[in-house]
Amino acid sequence: MRKPIPATIGAAMLLLAATPAFAASPKTAASAQTAGPVRIDKARIDRALADMVASGRAAGVSALVWQDGQERYFGARGFADREAGRPMTRDTMVQIFSMTKPVTGVALMQLWEQGKFGLDDPLSRYLPEFAEMRVYAGKDAAGQPTWRAADRPILIRDILRHTAGFSYGMKGTPADAEFRKAEPLNLANDLPEFGRRMGKLPLLFDPGREWSYSVGVDVQALLVETLSGQPFEAYVRAHVLDPLGMKETGWTQPEDRFGGLAATYVKGSDGKLARQPDAKTRALNFGPRRLTMGGAGLAAPIDDYMRFSRMLLGGGTLDGVRILKPSTVKLMATDQLDPRVTERFFLPGKGSVGFGFDFAVRTAQPQTAKENRGAVGEFFWDGAETTLFWVDPANKLTTVFFVQTLPFDGTLHHDIREAVYGPGYLGPKGD
Repeated sequence: MRKPIPATIGAAMLLLAATPAFAASPKTAASAQTAGPVRIDKARIDRALADMVASGRAAGVSALVWQDGQERYFGARGFADREAGRPMTRDTMVQIFSMTKPVTGVALMQLWEQGKFGLDDPLSRYLPEFAEMRVYAGKDAAGQPTWRAADRPILIRDILRHTAGFSYGMKGTPADAEFRKAEPLNLANDLPEFGRRMGKLPLLFDPGREWSYSVGVDVQALLVETLSGQPFEAYVRAHVLDPLGMKETGWTQPEDRFGGLAATYVKGSDGKLARQPDAKTRALNFGPRRLTMGGAGLAAPIDDYMRFSRMLLGGGTLDGVRILKPSTVKLMATDQLDPRVTERFFLPGKGSVGFGFDFAVRTAQPQTAKENRGAVGEFFWDGAETTLFWVDPANKLTTVFFVQTLPFDGTLHHDIREAVYGPGYLGPKGD
């Protein structure tokens, strides 16, 4: 007898969002290193990983660095399962949450390369449920929210760059309240039902006006399914994961892999990490569900995700297999935000960045001592349980960092980047 599908993913909704990675500081970065290639210091990275565990910020961590066509570093410290004494290893499976988003974006941009849609096409041309969107317009005399028609259609580029106006249920607005009530990301919904619910919900703002993290990437998944004529999960398996040799990565995992999955650890009010119950960890990959999210849900070992990251570093090709054209990767990794888009929710917390298609993009050197190290032109994203990857074309380098810590802890990102680049690294100035 099948177990019932969970009625809601509840708190897991909040896990889909990445949060600020550093706190602003008025101080400038000291001892800036602006020239010369990055040289990987293995001992420095080893020390950083060990400190993450020793400081109680993580139960277990791993990092993999690839540069100039070869592996430069792999290391792991601590436990994938602290209670069982199971160490964090190279083959540990990790739930990557929002690091799923770039995979979805790659799948959609494959269809763009095939001429299936235009970036400035109205979304409703392919998904009619999004034809008549409403926007919050204040409250009436009785204190009830009122809505008006959006001033322009949602364009496909809006769902790629988080400017559509969709909610993620993360704010306190009436539109967010409606989103939470409708439960579009309920695991009992399939993608078409998700779309039907989203089409009835109000937007946070008129399309194109602001940047706000949202279910836009889940809408991308629905669009992939609609345009390809295949279930989203099957399309990604056939056109992204399998061609890249990402054999263990997937939304749906066989039961025997649960024993190799890293446990999630949640930091309590006492500052200590406590293990999340297995039932909650199982929900996305091992329990019955109908929804395959575009914005979350993949589980992977570190070498699998590095293959995806190396493909991006290689301009869309890995080991002779082309996934995207170099020009498409460059388009995705270019800041797509109009300078008039000044409201950017938590994005400034990621550093001196703009946003491309499903990636944050570094547009200037680090401005403060506390800002994450990195090079202009890098593109990256992270996951709710503090996983991270970045692609740095200037240094021919890419890094994948795995951990399972909640809430999102940006200090871990600061430390792994400092360990890879060195504490004073600023990189090239760019344009």
